[in-house]
Amino acid sequence: MTLAQEIQKRRTFGIIAHPDAGKTTLTEKLLLFGGAIQSAGAVKSNKIDMSTRSDWMEIEKQRGISVATSVMAFEYKDLKINILDTPGHEDFAEDTYRTLTAVDSVIMVIDCVKGVEQQTEKLMEVCRMRNTPVLCFINKLDREGRDAFDLLDEIEEKLGIQVRPMSWPIGMGKSLRGVYNIYENNLNLYEPNKTKKVTDVVEINGVDDPKLDEKLPSSMVETLREEIELVNGVYDELDVNAYLNGEVAPVFFGSAVNNFGVRELLDCFIDIAPTPKPRETEERLVKPDEKKFSGFIFKIHANMDPKHRNRIAFLRVCSGTFQRGSNYYHVRQDKQFRFSNATAFMAQQKETVDEAFPGDIVGLYDTGNLKIGDSLNEGEKALYKGIPAFSPELFREVINLDAMKSKQLDKGLNQLMDEGVAQLFTFEMGSRKVVGTVGALQFEVLQHRLLNEYNAKARFDGVSIYKACWISAKDPSKLDAFVKDKYRHIAKDKEGKLVFMAESKAWLQMVQDNFPDIEFHFISEF
Repeated sequence: MTLAQEIQKRRTFGIIAHPDAGKTTLTEKLLLFGGAIQSAGAVKSNKIDMSTRSDWMEIEKQRGISVATSVMAFEYKDLKINILDTPGHEDFAEDTYRTLTAVDSVIMVIDCVKGVEQQTEKLMEVCRMRNTPVLCFINKLDREGRDAFDLLDEIEEKLGIQVRPMSWPIGMGKSLRGVYNIYENNLNLYEPNKTKKVTDVVEINGVDDPKLDEKLPSSMVETLREEIELVNGVYDELDVNAYLNGEVAPVFFGSAVNNFGVRELLDCFIDIAPTPKPRETEERLVKPDEKKFSGFIFKIHANMDPKHRNRIAFLRVCSGTFQRGSNYYHVRQDKQFRFSNATAFMAQQKETVDEAFPGDIVGLYDTGNLKIGDSLNEGEKALYKGIPAFSPELFREVINLDAMKSKQLDKGLNQLMDEGVAQLFTFEMGSRKVVGTVGALQFEVLQHRLLNEYNAKARFDGVSIYKACWISAKDPSKLDAFVKDKYRHIAKDKEGKLVFMAESKAWLQMVQDNFPDIEFHFISEF
């Protein structure tokens, strides 16, 4: 198969949502329809072996939430589908933002009871920044939710994007009987089935088909016909180019946990979703069909298998063909590296991959050479546009509770910081270590993983820090003078960059006014 054919086969997308909207459940049902798994487990199940396929970390199984991006791939109708299931919890938003740099489109899951929530709005802003195509799935129709038209109005108003319904619910809650597929102009009636793929489907051609009256109560048929007529009158026909430009969001309705509406979503998605798109480097636009391989690291995960202490870097292939065992140029380090151990993912399960194509996600075993944002290629000094670190919202000091395990704690902190969900700042005076995050839950996750993966006991104590600001100056002597003057408040990040740890907003403003030659940065890339 040619490179162009391989590219046409691929769809790489992320699933994003507010916590508890059913994102991980939908991911699993897509895998079920794709034949990647035969039976789905409930997200809230307390049995570890029945936990959802994409939530594999121990703490995810205990809490019933996703705290790390999972990568999964499966084949469906001769296409290669790559799913990146992201954390919905806002405390892990940075992991989600970085993941969105590695996908070509997204499916946004919305709870039909709660509608558009705050985190959904934030995620949409990130999609709009890159004009990422968005497809919406309104979930949990098995519950008594809000009116479908009201939900569509709210999506347009709060998310600032036009919508086009592609399927329509027949009933809701206890009266839910199925979904009408507007895109294919037919109707699929299901019996709820939480664990198996539903194959017994009744095909009905159009809302005027007399079979409809045989399958549904007359009141439901009448309501459906009226609503479909209204949908077609109010909303424009789907403009696929407008969707690809991020201007229109096709909307599907369903109940992921009961397999309602998932097939409709998947079949339309593979039909209209973009193939791998060009990517910007600092030098030029790289097209996927270029012969030479290139890609970038968007995520790092320590201890994919705690027994082997392995560290895996997630690479998005952007152009050409990745060949296992080949030497590739590491742009930041200006060195050649050989990657003889490369894997493809099915959540925690991995298999060796010999080659990968644009859109694919490859796991590279790494001993510490790779960082988030690194570019790999066949010799070109072109960095893909970086993935910056933002100044954290919360700060706590690391307190070692077992002096005999200092090495384990240092190793654990360094490896977990590589994942990018938290940042480590070491004060110049006293070598105090402070961790910064965007949410309090991350400290709980860090503490749990340090203990269970590194056998290091630590606690995180509150500190009086308002903001971490990276500092620079055109005149090195001015920077040296500032560091000496504020020595007690100077730290270094994991990369050795100087950081000013401000105790309050007012004090930071005063310091900025008193030192006009010093530049204060709230993003690590400057």
